[in-house]
Amino acid sequence: MRKLENSELERKSIDDFKLAKKTPIIIVLDDIRSLHNIGSVFRTSDAFLIEKIYLCGITATPPNKEIHKTALGATETVVWEHNKNVLDVIANLKEEKVFVYAIEQVENAIFLNDFLPISNKKYALVFGNEVYGVSQEAIKICDGCIEIPQIGTKHSLNISVSAGIVVWDLFQKLNS
Repeated sequence: MRKLENSELERKSIDDFKLAKKTPIIIVLDDIRSLHNIGSVFRTSDAFLIEKIYLCGITATPPNKEIHKTALGATETVVWEHNKNVLDVIANLKEEKVFVYAIEQVENAIFLNDFLPISNKKYALVFGNEVYGVSQEAIKICDGCIEIPQIGTKHSLNISVSAGIVVWDLFQKLNS
């Protein structure tokens, strides 16, 4: 076994990325404080050809050198938009027939391993503030909630880790 060189990874150019068929997933980040978390979500979204990211509330927007440190250029490939009000974003997505799920620990949440997305449908995943999570108001208008099963003592994951886990899982299920 040998480590692959960058030139062997068949990376898309920015133009090729923009023309590529996207994974039917939209990410909604609401009131994310950490610029590194935002950048990491951009980088994950680039890796899995995510359609779009909505940056809501206090979530910072590119260009920003701290976001860039972890995004490593993904802010140039992934389409993004800022909207002050996450409730407006969720309502608009639902009007567009996008299934909207908060990633949160709530009563009657669907565990990620049990969640089966419908092919040819578009999904939006709402991730909330690092301390407070997704707001109750946003949860109320989502189509449902997905919970990442956890068996340790913390029952809490960093938002960028949560995004990576959920996006990878849905990407696999949508492409199998």
